[in-house]
Amino acid sequence: MNTRLEDRTTAAANGTDASGTDTTGAAASGTDANGTGTAAAGTGGTEAVIGSARERIDSLDERIIALMQERMSVSESIQRARMASGGRRVALSREMEIISRYSEALGRPGTTVAMTLLELCRGQV
Repeated sequence: MNTRLEDRTTAAANGTDASGTDTTGAAASGTDANGTGTAAAGTGGTEAVIGSARERIDSLDERIIALMQERMSVSESIQRARMASGGRRVALSREMEIISRYSEALGRPGTTVAMTLLELCRGQV
């Protein structure tokens, strides 16, 4: 996986930025005098962080879906133009470029994402 993307992804999952700074807005956990773990944010704080993060994910998902639908529409217009000029509906060399781009950015799962996206965009022209 792309190291920079991996670092950002790992940091985001941990609630920190790339430098390790807390980005959740929650207080840090610590250890009391007995060595027992304490969570300054408490359970309510954790639930608030999770709830807020889930809302953000839902918002991101809506944007991703809208972008995918837009991509499908653009792809359909390209396929129609290509077929109208006597060409093939699908350009395999172009699809390989897309798969490579996603794979480089996201690692092995990127190949699966690209293949799924291409399948969606081939449509039923």
